[in-house]
Amino acid sequence: MARFNRLLITGAAGNLGGHLRKELAPLADHLRLSDISDMGPAAANEEIFQGDVADADLMMEITRDVDMVVHLGGQANEHTWETVLNSNIVGFYNMYEGCRKNGVRRLVWGSSNHAIGFYPREQVIDASVYPRPDTNYGVSKVFGEALAQYYWDKYGFETVSIRIGSCFPKPLDRRMLTTWLSYPDFKHLVERCLIAPRVAHTVIYGVSDNDMKLWDNHMAAHIGFRPKDNAEAYRAEIEAASPEPDPNDLFIATHGGSFAAAPHYDD
Repeated sequence: MARFNRLLITGAAGNLGGHLRKELAPLADHLRLSDISDMGPAAANEEIFQGDVADADLMMEITRDVDMVVHLGGQANEHTWETVLNSNIVGFYNMYEGCRKNGVRRLVWGSSNHAIGFYPREQVIDASVYPRPDTNYGVSKVFGEALAQYYWDKYGFETVSIRIGSCFPKPLDRRMLTTWLSYPDFKHLVERCLIAPRVAHTVIYGVSDNDMKLWDNHMAAHIGFRPKDNAEAYRAEIEAASPEPDPNDLFIATHGGSFAAAPHYDD
């Protein structure tokens, strides 16, 4: 028996949203999908809404009669301030207003390690640290986490902010030996965020059980996230394919990697 009548997944045309489209289907009688890009034909239990998160009327429409939301929509990486503003700040506010006014119970969304990207590699951090964003994109994720806290404190609307590390089928470089989140662990994490009995506003790091760790999830133990995969299985392959990095290079010296090392996007 499904746990939910209707789940909404935004960003359903993307890699992560598309993965959850298949994996979360058994949890809901109806799966509502939204993206600015084409999502293909709807399956028997799916409802398709194509459009922009910056469209407040659309966000109000797609959150109607929804139990919970998995929000992966918006700008997925660094871009101009105008693009990030419209997609990840205006769009995120629109999503929260739709959820609040339509009585949605909980939102689970893709924040990012780039909200804390300028922390040095030698500092292992938990969810209590002060934000240190590394890009326009990282700033938008800090805004999102602040908005989530505000809506919990002001309205009692629950959110889990997942600071996603590097979610790919396998790690792609030396940095990802630390930040990798496997697809099975990502699916397990989102499921736990949806079914945990109470989350208030929880910040949790989306990372697999890698030997090398930058992030400590003890403050989110109530979610019940138990990752199983480990990037060490790919270490030999990755080290053989890439040279040893300069330890002072921001790519390896910071939590944010290439985002921290990149110049300001709008220059």
